[in-house]
Amino acid sequence: MQLTDEQKQKVAQWIADGLKLSDIQNRLAEEFQVRLTYMDTRLLVDDLKLMPKDPPAPPQPKPEEAAAAGAPEAAEPSPLSPDAVTPPAGGVSLSVDTLARPGTIVSGSVTFTDGKKAAWYLDQTGRLGVVPEVQGYRPPAGDVEEFQALLDRELAKMGY
Repeated sequence: MQLTDEQKQKVAQWIADGLKLSDIQNRLAEEFQVRLTYMDTRLLVDDLKLMPKDPPAPPQPKPEEAAAAGAPEAAEPSPLSPDAVTPPAGGVSLSVDTLARPGTIVSGSVTFTDGKKAAWYLDQTGRLGVVPEVQGYRPPAGDVEEFQALLDRELAKMGY
C-alpha cells in the first residue's frame, strides 16, 4: 500500500506527537481507510525513516521520600555467604545461589527458626518451590511469612 505525501507527513506528525504504533495503525484505518497489520505499520514507519518515541519513565522518588514512605531497608548480608540474608538470632535465614539450579531462574536455601533447612527455587513460569531436607516437613506458620518477605526483598534487589 502506497501512501500519499500528505499521508506520510501526517504519520510523521503522529510519531512526533508520541503516538504508539498501535495508535498509528488505528488512525490510518480511521482517517485514511488504510487497514494495515501491526507489522505492516511498523515497516511503514521504518520505511519513512521515523523512530517512535519511548514513553517517559515514571518519576523516581527521592531517597528522602522513599524513606519517609516506609520503604523496606536492605537486609545485612551474612558473613558466611555474600548472598545470605540473616535476621536476628533465631529468625529465618535465606541465601541465594550464585549459580541457579538447572531449570530455574533463581534458587537458594532457607533455614527456619527450628533449625530445619530447605532448598527453594523460582522456575521459568514464576512458580516458587520449596524442597525441605526432611520429606514432609512443614515450617512454623510465622516462618513462612518471614521467608516470603525475605525472598521478596532479595528478588527485588536482583530485579525480579
